[in-house]
Amino acid sequence: MPFIMLASEYLTQLIWVKSKEGQDFVMRLSTSFIAASLLAASTLCMARSTVPYEIVTEEWAPYNYTCEGQLKGLSTDIVMAIMALTGDRFPIHVLPSLRAGAVLSRHPRTIMYSLFRTEERNSSYKWVGPIIEESVFPYKRRGASLVIKSVDDLKRLKRITCRHAGVIPAKLQSMGFENLDMAATESIQLYRMLLAGHADVIVGDTELGVRYYLGVLGVKQSQLEKIPIEVFRSSLYIAFSADSDDTTIKAWQKALLQLKASGQLAQIQARYQ
Repeated sequence: MPFIMLASEYLTQLIWVKSKEGQDFVMRLSTSFIAASLLAASTLCMARSTVPYEIVTEEWAPYNYTCEGQLKGLSTDIVMAIMALTGDRFPIHVLPSLRAGAVLSRHPRTIMYSLFRTEERNSSYKWVGPIIEESVFPYKRRGASLVIKSVDDLKRLKRITCRHAGVIPAKLQSMGFENLDMAATESIQLYRMLLAGHADVIVGDTELGVRYYLGVLGVKQSQLEKIPIEVFRSSLYIAFSADSDDTTIKAWQKALLQLKASGQLAQIQARYQ
């Protein structure tokens, strides 16, 4: 806004001078205007480049989550390791899922982790990754009499329970599922509902996520049965808002490649297997 006001004031002066003083003076003042305009633009760009990034994330175990007030998770460990290499100390804020996504889309110089890089999202952000490739499968209770051998069998079920928002319900809807029960606001609710008989089939988490939430509930993984139909497969990335400078993107990508080459990335991933 200051730059636009400055330009407007100079243009007003140019119009007045042209009508009173003649073309030569207008040209001299125009040269001054261009120089001042370039200086103002340069100053604004320099000031903007010093503004640090902010990082947002959501509660999505075991990739990013809080435990006893501490931010943890596979993706969190990777982001911290990257910043240790780049020297960045960007603040991290844990927000509700929808709000975190809105902040990434609307706020400048924002980073969000971790995010599935999908075709729909690809052009909206800049990306660093992949962190890890993951798949999502449906689950039912062990011993349940449901016979499910295809996607069409899933679509014929009375209901499939998933979270109320996010990439998984969006993917299922795009596949033509009309039997979704999207009442769950948290992943752990899916497993409670399934184990209590309030859900027949759930879809919501990667295998790492299933293992994590069953552990939280103190339930053996053998109590659930994975239905061998892959409904979603993608890689997790760190997403940057579209205005992010390419220098930062390249530095983070280089640091991630260093973690991979040194074996540290595999070590982090192994901690959550």
